[in-house]
Amino acid sequence: MSGGPAGDGAAPSRDGGPGLESVVTGARVAICAGPGGVGKTTCAAAIAVEAARRGRRACVVTIDPAKRLADALGLESLSNDARQVAPGTFAGELWALMLDTKTTFDEVVTRNAAAPEQARAILDNKLYRNISGALGGTQEYMAMEKLHALYKEGNFDLIVVDTPPTRHALDFLDAPDRLLRFLDNRVFRLLMTPTRAGLRVIGMATQAFLRTISKVVGGAVVSDAVNFFTAFEGMEQGFRDRAAAVSALLRDPATRFVVVAAPRREAVVEAIYFADRLAESEGTVGALIANRMFPTFAPPGQTTPPLVQPPLEASAESRSLLANLADFDRLAQGEEAYLDQLRARLPGVPVARVPYLESDVHDLEGLGRVGSWLFGEPGTD
Repeated sequence: MSGGPAGDGAAPSRDGGPGLESVVTGARVAICAGPGGVGKTTCAAAIAVEAARRGRRACVVTIDPAKRLADALGLESLSNDARQVAPGTFAGELWALMLDTKTTFDEVVTRNAAAPEQARAILDNKLYRNISGALGGTQEYMAMEKLHALYKEGNFDLIVVDTPPTRHALDFLDAPDRLLRFLDNRVFRLLMTPTRAGLRVIGMATQAFLRTISKVVGGAVVSDAVNFFTAFEGMEQGFRDRAAAVSALLRDPATRFVVVAAPRREAVVEAIYFADRLAESEGTVGALIANRMFPTFAPPGQTTPPLVQPPLEASAESRSLLANLADFDRLAQGEEAYLDQLRARLPGVPVARVPYLESDVHDLEGLGRVGSWLFGEPGTD
């Protein structure tokens, strides 16, 4: 979360801490989503920290390969295995991990294989090695796999997911359904035909298809593909079952989505787009975080103060200060107008506001400061 001009003095008012209260006390999964550059990683980490502070065993997961989560937690690095952060610091526990797509894909193959020999045949296959970390949609689906694995293991009371920017987050949400569509796709079923025929009786259509592909990409690639699908035989149902379970988890009432946005036009447009798509997929929005808001100097009970006109007898210095205050007020009012657009699309969803802070967040103390705004504790209005 970037620092800014506001500090911890005058700051945005709150109008919805209870939404995040229910996330940290009652949810099993919290998915933080929103546009890029709005501070999702910091907010996700702050939610997990708060859950740990309240005695829950919380794990924050990032899909983003950048080091933002490690930086926010004050760590050098994170891996695909959950790592405990600052043991003994909290009433509960705080854990963190960063998705490794290739490692997670290997784990999925090993778990779904009928025998170690089948898993090894796939893991050693050239086609698999090329696609396991680079195929479009692989990262998003493996993120869902990792989430579901953590959920089923039952080691954590709350799993907080830091997603990529909004439209990629939608890829993340759509991943289970896309996998099911792929498994039902005519081309996939055609490629599976040779394996089901034992490579002895192949229909004319399949032979023609394979010959055409061979001319385009080369016989060796086709051979690798056939070997891959041969090894894959029998695992299809396991992938189907898992995709259906992941899809159900996303729609479970114990899974809450936290929409994070900044009070800027483009960020609000992206957040509204996500909220609309989420409503179509029956996801539950638990809270809205308006992050990096400009400070307001409104009296208690007001969102923004009235614009002040300097008296005629005011000094030049006073006039300058009042003009500066008026500029701040206009900016704050503009941000409120953007926030109102989000509220209109998410009626009844509580809003937590976080101001610009005086410095970047790069340790647990900084995350605690963010948490004080998110959960209405020290320094509340």
